[in-house]
Amino acid sequence: MNYGELIRLYFERSSARQWYWTLYVVVIGGLLAFSSLRQRPDLVTAGLVTVLFCFFAFKNLGAIRDVTMQRIAVLDLIRGIGPQTDLVGTLVTPHYKGVRNFHIASDLLTMAAVWAMEWRRRRYQRQDQLHHA
Repeated sequence: MNYGELIRLYFERSSARQWYWTLYVVVIGGLLAFSSLRQRPDLVTAGLVTVLFCFFAFKNLGAIRDVTMQRIAVLDLIRGIGPQTDLVGTLVTPHYKGVRNFHIASDLLTMAAVWAMEWRRRRYQRQDQLHHA
């Protein structure tokens, strides 16, 4: 590959990673919307949603990891064969550890929000039963 192809590949991998993050945010938004619109408490639904979200989050993080490692490899090639221009100095790829930690923290907060809404529904249902008894 020549220098121009490597630069294009670097930005293609950047776009791919951004797409995985966008998908992640859309799924979280849909999940939280679904959880907030449910009327009645249901532990089975909350449990299934949690398990399915964990599967999705695991696979999404794996895809983000793969793309991040590809970007790092391409950037190393760019630095190794290309001229050291101002552009090369601006190509920065975050370390995977930080990306992973942010993803996991977001996963945990999302699951906490889903369960907080479930517990709130259960509490309101108990209060309604007490008031109508």
